[in-house]
Amino acid sequence: MSSEFSQTLLLTFELAIITTGLLLLIGVPLAYALSSLRFKWKPVLEALVSLPLVLPPTVLGFYLLIAFGPSSWLGAWLQDHFDLRLVFTFTGLVIGSVIYSLPFMVQPVQSGLENLPPNLAEASYSLGKSQIKTFFKVLLPNIKPSLLTGAVLSFAHTVGEFGVILMIGGNIPGETRVASIAIYDEVESLNYAIANRYALVLLIFSFVILMVVYTFNQRAKRLL
Repeated sequence: MSSEFSQTLLLTFELAIITTGLLLLIGVPLAYALSSLRFKWKPVLEALVSLPLVLPPTVLGFYLLIAFGPSSWLGAWLQDHFDLRLVFTFTGLVIGSVIYSLPFMVQPVQSGLENLPPNLAEASYSLGKSQIKTFFKVLLPNIKPSLLTGAVLSFAHTVGEFGVILMIGGNIPGETRVASIAIYDEVESLNYAIANRYALVLLIFSFVILMVVYTFNQRAKRLL
């Protein structure tokens, strides 16, 4: 196995791990807010969260490229004040991946929370537990299948994303060259054997990870 091949796969899974971790920190509280709060602009927020599901990845990638670029006020501000460049960097890929994979974390968790019996939280409150303790000690343990589904879908989606990565990251070996970009690049160069190696790893990985989710969810349903 060549060093470039290994490096590309390691970078791919590193991006997916970091993105999934950040999405758990951001997406789970957001899903809780969407499932429990009622406010006028909730449909607008839900539409914004779900937008990456229907928006072509190149469209989202293009606007992120514009927003993160040094000619934009955001890109210039980050560069001047924090010496942070997001275009064609791994950090930019992480931020773009979090935005693009957000609905894959939020929607399963939100659905799981909305399907819980309302009296579950009420009983916790009546026993004197705070909202935070109720969230972590009562609600989250009862939606483990939803949490696993959200985490796995976010991870797998990040591993396979292409359009956003290509637009804001390009194809820099060791920095932004992930497996999906490598497959495209090798096919363009007619290196089908190497492209097949990347594709086969992603195919096997995707199948195994889905099998884990379905097996866990099936066992969880039997315990209910």
